[in-house]
Amino acid sequence: MIPGKMTQTFGRCPLSIILPAIILSLFATPLNAADWPMWGRTPDRNMVSTEKGLPDSFDPGKFKAGTEEVDLATTKNVKWVAKLGSQAYGNVTVAGGKVFIGTNNETPRDPKYKGDYSMVMCFDEATGKYLWQLAVPKLGAGKVSDWEFLGICSSPHVEGDRVYVMSSRCEVLCLDINGMANGNDGPFKEEAQYTAGQGKPPIEQGAQDGDIIWRFDMREELGVFPHNITSSSILIVGDRLYAVTSNGQDWSHLYIPSPLAPTLICLDKKTGKLLGEEASEISKRIFHCNWASPAYGEIGGKSQVFFGAGDGFCYGFDPAPGKAKDGLDILKELWRFDCNPPEHKLNKEGKPFKYPDAQGPSECITTPVFYKNRVYASVGQDPEHGDGVGALSCIDATKSGDASKSGLVWRYKIGRSISTVSVADGLLYVAEYSGKVHCLDADTGKAHWVHDTQAHIWASTLVADGKVYVGAEDGAFWVLAAGKEKKVIHKAEFPSPVYASAIAANGVLYVQTHTHLYAIAKK
Repeated sequence: MIPGKMTQTFGRCPLSIILPAIILSLFATPLNAADWPMWGRTPDRNMVSTEKGLPDSFDPGKFKAGTEEVDLATTKNVKWVAKLGSQAYGNVTVAGGKVFIGTNNETPRDPKYKGDYSMVMCFDEATGKYLWQLAVPKLGAGKVSDWEFLGICSSPHVEGDRVYVMSSRCEVLCLDINGMANGNDGPFKEEAQYTAGQGKPPIEQGAQDGDIIWRFDMREELGVFPHNITSSSILIVGDRLYAVTSNGQDWSHLYIPSPLAPTLICLDKKTGKLLGEEASEISKRIFHCNWASPAYGEIGGKSQVFFGAGDGFCYGFDPAPGKAKDGLDILKELWRFDCNPPEHKLNKEGKPFKYPDAQGPSECITTPVFYKNRVYASVGQDPEHGDGVGALSCIDATKSGDASKSGLVWRYKIGRSISTVSVADGLLYVAEYSGKVHCLDADTGKAHWVHDTQAHIWASTLVADGKVYVGAEDGAFWVLAAGKEKKVIHKAEFPSPVYASAIAANGVLYVQTHTHLYAIAKK
């Protein structure tokens, strides 16, 4: 090396040339950039991202005349846009350079799949290029178990070269992250028949089709009766996979066809083998269905799986399956907490409210969030039931048994909510179905501010880069300042409803409408 000169070479290129390129690449990649591989980003399900440099404002643009293609020239801070089906509820995940999302088949990507299908779609993270899809045929049961044209409502969980998702057929599926592009891997080799549906001619598979590694049918194996749609998102801890079955009522909304079926199960993530199931008899007590997703946390070195159930209770389970007296492999219940306050149980005449009375109790649809030995869980109902009273509870997860009283740290009165909370810097953000976004002190439950979007909210809040992002049913997407003082930074208007939750990954904000996925980043 010559003094004063950096002339060490890498192959044929001098370091003096490479070094500036390295420095530029470091600045081109946002600090703290990371994938968003599962619902909630991490197993605690806290809707908070470490991303920096996300845009304060953006414009989703306009469609090209006579099409549903977004004209990127009319956008601001939009990297790419991908067309989805006509209804997209399955929240997006990003991992391994790919983007995964659930939707339906109303904008067919492949002419060999005709009619009503549920779809898992995969796109290239950098460009938005369509890569492959898994076509899942409908059950044929209609609205009662597999609602027409609803599509995949589960958020895919990506780990390594595998993608785990709940199908609309009440199945847990393990997929190859590359689809069929690298061949038909794994023990499952029946994709041609599976995608066609039972009794129909097999559909020839190609490089842009999904590759199923293994499949676990909860209807066949456990007698589950899914209500409306199977919608839970997968939780993976180590080699164990946890899933909620969506067991629920029949079409009459009066009877539970499978009261003995489990609501939470544990599988081997490598093989799909059943390892255990909850034995708390939750299905006997459900109001409507079990649609929530499980969460995970460690307290004092001991692990717990948290589950907000269809009976209005939040549960803590031992993640390791053990043997019951009858020899069944079960998930041991550690504690339970009634998320419905006493005043939601009886009316003025002292009689129980009849579900789904607006003043009565509700189930847990939101995903419980674990944060500093506490679990935050709220109650809500199917949006078709409308508005009603709700409650957000802060639960001490160190308790045991029935912790409905001993485990109550604080409770905050909100309307019904189907939105998972975000906790960051001692503040908690939560949306209620009626359209209000609340900012609370996470330790005390004291309210700092409330913002009324004046539209129903299905989505969860996302906290990232000092901002709170949340979309609404009227297509409005709000950017609020994170902090104790309310400040509206920006309001964008999308051409279709925003039911799904925004996420942030590798310097990009992803906003999903009913029909399109927008990758938003500063230009």
